[in-house]
Amino acid sequence: MAGFFKSLLGKITNRAEIDWDDLEADLIASDLGIHLTTFIIDDLKDLGRKISAEDVIEVTRRHLADRLPQDVAPPAPRPDGKPFVILVVGVNGTGKTTSSAKLGHWLTKRGHSVVMAAADTFRAAAVEQLQRWGDRLHIPVIKGNPNADPSSVCFHAHQKAIAEKADFLICDTAGRLHTRHNLMEELTKIRRTIAKQDETAPHLTLLVVDATTGSNAMQQAKEFHKASPLDGLIVTKLDGSGKGGIAITIYDQLDIPPRFLGTGEEPDAFAIFERDKFVKEVL
Repeated sequence: MAGFFKSLLGKITNRAEIDWDDLEADLIASDLGIHLTTFIIDDLKDLGRKISAEDVIEVTRRHLADRLPQDVAPPAPRPDGKPFVILVVGVNGTGKTTSSAKLGHWLTKRGHSVVMAAADTFRAAAVEQLQRWGDRLHIPVIKGNPNADPSSVCFHAHQKAIAEKADFLICDTAGRLHTRHNLMEELTKIRRTIAKQDETAPHLTLLVVDATTGSNAMQQAKEFHKASPLDGLIVTKLDGSGKGGIAITIYDQLDIPPRFLGTGEEPDAFAIFERDKFVKEVL
């Protein structure tokens, strides 16, 4: 059982009577938000009897499952043979570059060919990091000169992916601060540039959010969604936080589903989202 439910179980089991205020605070602290927490508390009170720890866990899990999508379909190569283009966006520190590489690894393990674009050009460390991952995982990485225009890096990487008939192109974009308007404009420019060679691209835009940042992740999702419509989340740092509720809140409020989960540092510590497993193991 994950950290959140384990600690909840311990607190409730050792009490004669449930402390509703304490339970409400615990649920909100797990990033489920006030709205969802209120539904859970009301449902428990409606049982009309003494509440056990198992009741709390069962009702909470049911509400979580009701507010999450069914298992999402993995990205698939396009029937026309052109690359399926994935933009990976997010603020610095969420694990964005590592997640881009892990996603590439996840796809290559399933027999797909992948090209990665190091479009976080203003941070030399990010380009070097993606290159190291590419070397380690045997995935080609396209990069530009230091401080090169990120959209031109994506354009050239797209050209190469088309020429080599790669199944997927993953663009690791700059770690934008969601409050910086000019950087959001840059993201819009990347989308326009990629569309020049394939008007249907990009095909998937994924926001990387850190499960431990709580409400900040919600604000990031709102801002990025305005600048570049999001198709899903990569939720990182689920390996010890006992959290993950923010993914439910973002889906509940913005209809942006979790698609992949990062659970550690190693390349294989990355999985596609499965609802029942997520509710059971992560929260």
